[in-house]
Amino acid sequence: MDEEILVNHLSVAYQNKLALEDVSLTIVPGKITGIIGPNGAGKSTLIKSIVGLIKKESGHVTLANQAIDHFRKQIAYVEQRSEIDLTFPIRVKEVVLLGTYPKLGLFKRPGKKEKTKVMECLKQVKMEEFADRQIGNLSGGQLQRVFIARALAQEAEIIFLDEPFVGIDMVSEKVIVDLLKELKAAGKTIIIVHHDLHRTREYFDQLIILNKYLVASGPVEEVFTTRLIQKAYGDSMGEIIIKGVSE
Repeated sequence: MDEEILVNHLSVAYQNKLALEDVSLTIVPGKITGIIGPNGAGKSTLIKSIVGLIKKESGHVTLANQAIDHFRKQIAYVEQRSEIDLTFPIRVKEVVLLGTYPKLGLFKRPGKKEKTKVMECLKQVKMEEFADRQIGNLSGGQLQRVFIARALAQEAEIIFLDEPFVGIDMVSEKVIVDLLKELKAAGKTIIIVHHDLHRTREYFDQLIILNKYLVASGPVEEVFTTRLIQKAYGDSMGEIIIKGVSE
């Protein structure tokens, strides 16, 4: 999809406390956009409200001049690992198969074509040999790769990932980053909530800096600056030197 996602005056509240306040921004198509900000800044809240997982207090999100809800089948959301019940008895290939359901339509069951697709997607994330393993027996990095395979099986045009690199090994991180860059090259739009500032310039084309309100949004080279990082993170950042940050 080569249409921008427009977020207009979005506010979200939990128990009458604003978690996001009047956020307006544009998500550029065909790019990898990072969302950064301190803990409790509303990063996960932003993507969950965009994809319709949580209720907005006010504001709206549009894509191609229509409410984003019209494009739900074309949007994949990869949740944080902490949100998954790892005791639930489900195998890797069954998780990925779930990605094929949005395109199947009501009451249809996945067949041979979908099962072949599952193995192709697992191969893309280098997890095909784990197809029959229970998800509770995977490392954090392996699990994250399985969720990305599920998004691939969905053939989504827009992929939201909530902190995909938390607590994962470097091998998995590299596999995931390389794959996301391939998906971008194929025209996909990718949005990532990210906690580690050190690889910001390396990983992202665009950046959203949040702290309950929008601090800045735009190309990484323009907004990843010491001034804006300190504005978002406050004095806690002090004089920390961040690799790649512009003065």
